[in-house]
Amino acid sequence: MLQIPFSDATIAPGTVISWSLRTKHSPHDGQNPTFTSASFNQDKHHSSSEATRSTSDGIASSVAVTFEIAGPLDIGSLESALLLLVRRHEVLRSEFQRLAGDLNCTAPAPESITLEAEEAGHFHTEDDLRTHLDKTFKSIDTLSWPLFLMGAVVRDTSATVYLCFDHIVCDGLSMPVVVNELQTAYAALTAQRTPQLPRAGSYLTFGDDQRRRYASLRPDDERLTYWKDFIRGNGGFFPRFPFGLGVPDGHLYPLVNRALPLLDAPRTDALAAGARASGGSVFTAVLAAAATAQHRFGGPGVYRGLLPISERTDGGGGNSEGAPNPWQHSIGWFVNTMPIEFQVGEGGTDHATTIARARTAYGALQRHADIPFVRAWELLAPETFSLHHWPFPVNFFSYIDFRRTPGGLQHPLWNTTLHVWATRGNGISHWFHRTATGLHVNMLHVDTPQAHEISDALHDELVRVLLEIAGERSAKPVSIPRPPRGATTVRS
Repeated sequence: MLQIPFSDATIAPGTVISWSLRTKHSPHDGQNPTFTSASFNQDKHHSSSEATRSTSDGIASSVAVTFEIAGPLDIGSLESALLLLVRRHEVLRSEFQRLAGDLNCTAPAPESITLEAEEAGHFHTEDDLRTHLDKTFKSIDTLSWPLFLMGAVVRDTSATVYLCFDHIVCDGLSMPVVVNELQTAYAALTAQRTPQLPRAGSYLTFGDDQRRRYASLRPDDERLTYWKDFIRGNGGFFPRFPFGLGVPDGHLYPLVNRALPLLDAPRTDALAAGARASGGSVFTAVLAAAATAQHRFGGPGVYRGLLPISERTDGGGGNSEGAPNPWQHSIGWFVNTMPIEFQVGEGGTDHATTIARARTAYGALQRHADIPFVRAWELLAPETFSLHHWPFPVNFFSYIDFRRTPGGLQHPLWNTTLHVWATRGNGISHWFHRTATGLHVNMLHVDTPQAHEISDALHDELVRVLLEIAGERSAKPVSIPRPPRGATTVRS
């Protein structure tokens, strides 16, 4: 699964069929609905959308996925697979409402949901199709139901299926779950078999349990010690990106969405071997390389950043030891964000030492990753919690090995692509990811000359460091093609 801007997606023209969610009757059929507490992530996201709706800094973000189905499309089977997806995952049916200041959610019963198909038209060119889908994706509204959309581009011998979700109902790791479930269900239905799908826990249950566990947390709670230690060394709650991007604090700007290659598959395998020799993994090697690249470019000798951490490994919700993980095949926003800090090796070239320090720092982080980021922010930096965005450019690092996600081995066959989009921001974010074709990065950064310059320079230095860890001591730039500026750039 390659994460790229939607403007880079290659989708052959065809006839677009979309499906809309409908209920057979009123959402709650005259009954008092059952409300659960939204997760901390959902509450902050929803309040930001509410507060900025009538301003020039309107905030929105979405996650979309596309994949291919080979052969003539069985539209009935695909519609049944889509309906099964919505009925299985409560969060996709959820509606949000503020009750006494708290964000709560409820969902219509699975059996009340139906799908309504509509032919949106036939598109003769790839550009016209992309323009139509891009506009469609950006029409999702955090404050309206439903919170996602779905459809297919149908051709005589193949089809491209697409789904786009408001961030409030999903995360990046939900996308492999979506694709794997739909492909599995579609294959079974076309063969007139009942789909056999793994257990999927409800994100509404997860979020409600999280709120109950941490609503009573107070600033003096010892569980916040890790955060407090980081704040003491960092000088504040948020780790600032160490280079100027040409944006004053407190302002948001349009974002540029770019995807760039890092290493091809053989070099990524060599990187993995080099990381293992240093006692690490590709993840800790890339993290160490990012820290080293920043240091070589004039950044500090101590790397401080924020990392998104998957909460899918958390048993949560009373899951007993040894029981199957209820969240591995679930859709939702199972992401916490945690700070990390470690020192770069002497001279910025001692890669084994830096990888070891990154590994140790990540181990310490994992022991404290239960505290929700939004709750920690509210308690430890209340002076900025009223903001609806981070106060300044933050050092942000994300890594996913998509080969290890549900259906990951089939991603090349299915031609899966992931598309992250956001309207505005004030910094730069890096999503590193490994696929069957190698190591890649997707960047969202402010559209300023300084941001373009620093992101290009850091990218080149990062590739150089990764090659050194992989054993290519010549430190030459990577030889795989790098798109020219503009070829992979889209103003969000």
